[in-house]
Amino acid sequence: MTAIARPAFVPRLRPVEAARSLVRGDTREDAWVRPALMGVLALAAVLYLWNLTVSGYANTYYSAAALAGSQSWSAWFFGSFDAANFITVDKPPLGTMLMGLSVRLFGMSSLSILAPEALCGVATVGVLFLAVKRSFGPVAAVIAAVVMALTPAAVLIFRFNNPDALLTLLLVVSAWALLRSIENGSYRWIALAAACVGLAFLTKYLQAYLVLPGYALVFGFSANTSLRRRIGGLFVALATVLVTSGWWVAIVELLPAGSKPFIGGSTTGSALDLIFGYDGLGRIFGASGPGAGAGGGFSGDAGLLRLFNDELFGQIAWLIPLALVCLVVGLFQRRWAHRTDVALAGYLLWGSWFVVTALVFSYMSGIIHSYYAVALAPAIAALVGAGLVDLWRTHFHIANVRIWLGGIAVAAAALGSTWFGATLLDRTPNFDPGLGPVAIALAAVALAVLAVASLVVAALPALAARPQVRRVALAAAALGVCATLIAPAAYAVDTTGTAYGGGDPHPGPGTTSTMGGFGGGGAGSAGSPAVGFDGGFGGAQPAAGGVPAAGGLSGDGGGIGGNSSDTALLQYLVTNKGTAKWIVAADSSQEAGSIEIATGFPVMAMGGFTGSDPTPTLDELKSYIAAGELRFVIASGSTGGFGGGSSSVSSWVVSTCTAVSYGGTASLYDCAGAVK
Repeated sequence: MTAIARPAFVPRLRPVEAARSLVRGDTREDAWVRPALMGVLALAAVLYLWNLTVSGYANTYYSAAALAGSQSWSAWFFGSFDAANFITVDKPPLGTMLMGLSVRLFGMSSLSILAPEALCGVATVGVLFLAVKRSFGPVAAVIAAVVMALTPAAVLIFRFNNPDALLTLLLVVSAWALLRSIENGSYRWIALAAACVGLAFLTKYLQAYLVLPGYALVFGFSANTSLRRRIGGLFVALATVLVTSGWWVAIVELLPAGSKPFIGGSTTGSALDLIFGYDGLGRIFGASGPGAGAGGGFSGDAGLLRLFNDELFGQIAWLIPLALVCLVVGLFQRRWAHRTDVALAGYLLWGSWFVVTALVFSYMSGIIHSYYAVALAPAIAALVGAGLVDLWRTHFHIANVRIWLGGIAVAAAALGSTWFGATLLDRTPNFDPGLGPVAIALAAVALAVLAVASLVVAALPALAARPQVRRVALAAAALGVCATLIAPAAYAVDTTGTAYGGGDPHPGPGTTSTMGGFGGGGAGSAGSPAVGFDGGFGGAQPAAGGVPAAGGLSGDGGGIGGNSSDTALLQYLVTNKGTAKWIVAADSSQEAGSIEIATGFPVMAMGGFTGSDPTPTLDELKSYIAAGELRFVIASGSTGGFGGGSSSVSSWVVSTCTAVSYGGTASLYDCAGAVK
C-alpha cells in the first residue's frame, strides 16, 4: 500500500504574532503603510457612519423603491418604485438593488437604507488608496485617501441614498483594475475594469461613460505590451462594456408592455428613451420630456467656472486649483518618461477623468445637481496626493550643485490652496469665521520652516542626511497639508451633524436642499431637521411582506396631500385597503413615497417622479379601478393635474369619485363603483 504523504508542517502564528502581521501588512513595505491605511479607513468610517440616521430615510424616492425591492423580487429587478410594479424610478436598478437587499436582510429602517451607502464610501477610500499606491507609492496613496475621505461631496453622498455612492465606488474599482491591466496588457484586468464601468452604467446610465475616453487613452498608450495586444484589449473592453451595460436594458426592451412596469422618466415606457432622453443625453444637451425645463437651475449657469459657483463650491471646489497644479507638474516631470511608466499612466488616468468630467459638468445644459460633483473627488484626491509627492522631490541644479526645493514647493502649494479655501469659507461668513485665518497662518508657518530647511540643506549639504532635519521638514510638510484640508474638513464635519432630505442636498453650512417638500421634504438651512421619517414611525415600521407593524402609524408624512402630518389619512387607507393592489394613487412619487414607507403597502405614483410621466392614462386608471386593483386616489393637484399632467384624469376623479371625509386634510377620493 502506498503511504499517504503527510502535509508539510505549517507553523501556527500565536495571537500576538497574528495581530502584528495583520497590522504590519506586507513586510516588503514600510511598517507605517498598513497602519496608515487602517487609520484613514477608520476616519472614513467615522465620517460616514457616525450619526448616520439623522437624515431618516433621506431621499424617500429611493427609499420607497428599496422597500418595494425587499418585498418583491420583480420590483427589485426592475427598480420599481412600488412592489406592485406600476412604475420604476427614473434610474437603472443597481443602486436600489443594493438597498433592497439590505432591507430584505435587516428590515426597513434608516440604518438599513443608509448603511450600504456609507460602506460604499469606506470601500471607495480603501480602493483609491490601492489604486494610487500602484502608480505613485504609499505616501501619495495616504494623502489621496485622506483627501477623498474629507471631500464634502463624498461625506454627503456616502451618508445619503442617491445612486452616486455606488457609482463612485464602481468607477474607482474600475480605475484600480485598469492600472493592474497596464502592467502586462492583461485582458482579464481590462475586462474587469470595463465590467465595473458597465455596472456603473446600470447605476446611473451615461455618467458612467465619462471615464471611458481616459481609460482608452491609458490602456492604448501605456499598457506594457505590443500594439496589437493593446488594440485587442480595447476591443475586449468595448465588448465587455456593451454587454455589462446592455443586458438589463435589452431584457426590459424585449419584454412586452403588460409584463413590466412603466420606465419612470421616459415618454414611452422605454429604457432606451430614458437613456437617450431625459436621463441621458438630455442631461448634457437639454431635452424636452418628463422633468425637463429645470435645466441647470440646480447648479447655476453653464460655464467654465460653474464648479466654483455658490451652488457647487462647497461640494468640490476646495482643492481643484491644487489638483490642476499637481497635474501640470506631474506631466511636466514625466515629459521624457517611457510610455509604460506607471506614474505617467496614473497622471493620464486621473487627469483625463478630472478634465472630461469637469468640462461636461461645467457646460452641460440639462439638469445637473450639485452632488454630481462627488464623481470628481477620486480624481482630485489622486492628483493632489501624487502631485504633492512629486513636488517634494523637486530639485534644481546650479553649477552641478543639486539644490532641494521640494519643501518650499510643497509649502507654497499648500499656502496657495489654503488661501483659496479661506476665500471660499468667506462665502459663509457666519460659519467659524476665524477658521480661514488660522489655516493660512499654519500654512505660512510650514512654508517658513521648510524655506529655512531648504536653505540650510543648500548651504550645508551634509545636514541633508541628518534624521533630525528630515523629521522637521516632514512635520512642516504635514502641517502644510493639514492646513490645506482644514476648510473642506470643516464642511465635511458640519455635514455629519445635519439632517438631509429631498432631491438636491448640499453639504456644509449652506442650504441643504433646493427642493423643499420633495420625497419627505428637503431640509431648509443647515442644521435643521430633514422633514420626513426618522426611522421610527412613532414606534412602528413596515413589517415583512408589506404589512404595517403593530403599534400604529406615524403621521410625519413629509408632504402628504400638502400636509406634513396626516396620521388620519394613513390610518384610513390601511384600514380600508381591502384587496386592492395599491393602497392609494398619489400625484407623483413626491407624495407617494412617504405613504408607501409609512404603510408598507404599494402606492401608485401617478406621473412618476415629478408627476409628468404619461402614465396612467384615463382609460388605464379606469381599468385598474374596475378590476378592484385601486380604490382611493389623492387629488392634490400639486403639479396641475396628475397622470402625466392630464387634466382629464384629474377632472374625472374629482367629478366622478366620492370625496372622503376621514378627519385629515388631503383631498382623498373613493373611486369604488365609479367605473360601470
